[in-house]
Amino acid sequence: MRIDDVYIWDINAKWLGISPLQLMENAGSGVARAIEERFGRGLKIAVFSGTGNNGGDGFVAARHLSFENEVTLFFVGDEAKIRSEEAKRNWEILRGLEFMEIKVLEDSSHIRSLDLSGFDVIVDALLGAGTKGEPREPIRSAIEKINEYAGKAKIVSIDLPSGYPSKVRVKADFAVTFQWDKEEYEGFERVIVKIGYPRELYHLVGPGEAKFALRKKGQHKGQNGKLLVVGGSGDYFGAPYLASKAASYLVDLVYLAMPEYSARRINDPDLILRPVRGDNFTPEHVEGLIELAGKVDAVVIGPGLGLRGETKTFVREFIKRCEKPLVVDADGLKAVAEDLSVLRGKTFVLTPHAGEFRVLFGLSPEGSLREKAELAMEKAREIGGVILLKGPYDVISDGKTWKYNKTGNRGMTTGGTGDVLAGIVGALLALGNEPLRAASAGAFLNGLTGDMVKEELGENFTALEVAKKVPHAAKWVEEF
Repeated sequence: MRIDDVYIWDINAKWLGISPLQLMENAGSGVARAIEERFGRGLKIAVFSGTGNNGGDGFVAARHLSFENEVTLFFVGDEAKIRSEEAKRNWEILRGLEFMEIKVLEDSSHIRSLDLSGFDVIVDALLGAGTKGEPREPIRSAIEKINEYAGKAKIVSIDLPSGYPSKVRVKADFAVTFQWDKEEYEGFERVIVKIGYPRELYHLVGPGEAKFALRKKGQHKGQNGKLLVVGGSGDYFGAPYLASKAASYLVDLVYLAMPEYSARRINDPDLILRPVRGDNFTPEHVEGLIELAGKVDAVVIGPGLGLRGETKTFVREFIKRCEKPLVVDADGLKAVAEDLSVLRGKTFVLTPHAGEFRVLFGLSPEGSLREKAELAMEKAREIGGVILLKGPYDVISDGKTWKYNKTGNRGMTTGGTGDVLAGIVGALLALGNEPLRAASAGAFLNGLTGDMVKEELGENFTALEVAKKVPHAAKWVEEF
């Protein structure tokens, strides 16, 4: 597991009703328990806490340790800058205790003059995993002061040594990290304590994935994603429009390539129309669209294409030559089902429902959630990409792991909501997300959007209403 997963799991745990305050309590008590199990009780303990959630864990650890040890809390920084409500709450609890000494150290000179020679254990809760670069004052002086006592007192860091991975870091005897070891951590001993995450979080997609997936990176037009949607035919124009409309709320630019006959029906200033000659896509369109694909970050292909033989050939030829991340949806899936080898070496997400999955792989996803997930994982591994299997619970797999999404409702059986999903996943790919995250977060956002529409209108609504609700779902995620 990675450091990012910590933040995602915290957000998803909150969505499940497990409060950040509970998690902080469990983390801090776990640290205290690990210290007493390793070193015993009746100790003199110094706890150095900063203003972030790592410091909040330190506040909780100090309280638990104070029951059978003599604890002094050194708070480094300005108490007005304690960031989270959970850390503030635990700080206020400590301020009300009579049997714990608290020293507030706002100035580096006060830290440098400290004498810690009487302490048996020093607890480092200064900085968490999100810190970049070398620590700044007064934290830097606190790290240097703690390190003066390396080898004299036992030094225990919360989550990781403050300052890691820079050269200015606490020389900890060990760190107490939470729930699982992190693949980025190396070069220091770690003790792992559980803090109350349920097993559900290994597989459940929640707002955590979506919050990370929606992060913007640039300040100028076009830097936050450019997407090409290839779809439509003489028979269909609504499907590619729905995919493009949904995506347009999440990325800077959406190009919509459609046969000219269908394109004449689209009048939307938020989309850049790129009509092609004729009523349907044919192999002669490949060259021009590959050139257009070179200007974007990701491509959605499939909505409303139809099933003419020449169109299926176009799809396979385009995918063979396209070097950008792809979402293959709807009629595009039926085209690649005739030759899955065109996907070899590509970065892609396939978005089948159960019937399309059977067309692709000759097997129906049936049985329990786990059985469907294991089948999706097996097939994703075989084809070397990500499968988003749509259903009452969406299942997403990259062949190594699997996720499931439970947002959404019965109203989303209406035609077109799958096109909205394809557009959202394409937009998240265009924002630079890896396919598993784009597909997982896309499934969550699509279902959340449908749930918001249902709250307003009941179970009778159209896919266009879902597409237009995408910015509301994105705002909810960002504020969660």
